[in-house]
Amino acid sequence: MKILGIIPARGGSKGVPGKNIKPLGGKPLIVYTIEAAKQVKILTDCVVSTDSEDIAAVARSFGADVPFIRPVELATDSAKSIDVVLHALHELQKQNRHYDAVILLQPTNPFRSVRFIEEAIQKFISGNYGSLISVLPVPHEYNPHWVFEPDENGTLKLATGEKEIISRRQELPPAYFRDGSIYITSTEVLLTKNSFYGNRLGYIEAGTDRHVNIDTPEDWERAEELIKTLS
Repeated sequence: MKILGIIPARGGSKGVPGKNIKPLGGKPLIVYTIEAAKQVKILTDCVVSTDSEDIAAVARSFGADVPFIRPVELATDSAKSIDVVLHALHELQKQNRHYDAVILLQPTNPFRSVRFIEEAIQKFISGNYGSLISVLPVPHEYNPHWVFEPDENGTLKLATGEKEIISRRQELPPAYFRDGSIYITSTEVLLTKNSFYGNRLGYIEAGTDRHVNIDTPEDWERAEELIKTLS
């Protein structure tokens, strides 16, 4: 199976300005993902998709493949990740580069390990999934079976639609949320459904010890603290 890695990195970040090439622990943020992806032998190729010549230059200086510059309309706050991925696939098809699946590796999750990426890809392939995402457990107090929403009468009902609440924490079924570090989708699903999510959605559980999704200055501070424990 030919698998393409895509590292999306736009230049117009507002939460943490310039974050994709801002130094974290002595090297630009994007480099953590570039270095990890380069060690994943099962990846056929990995490219950086960016609208910024500065980001492109940094990425190339660390050995990344930047085969095109993303158009500005795909680098706005409202631009969708699915459109960024489809653009990359179409640009690479023009170069006669074709793939069976795509793994999206966002640089805002810098500490995913090489082994975790490899395990995710292997599970995607062996499970014959349309797509696979990385997840973390939902804390029990936020489990959907304990979540309420207002109804038309101004009273609360269980968000799951159940009539009776599960009273004991130990009886709650597992629930997960996307941690953002890995999305793998077959090219067929991407092109036909215009979505990251196929009919068979697999998952792989990430570790909380390496998790950070950098979007705010507070997230950046957490990353700076976390890197001390990983070095």
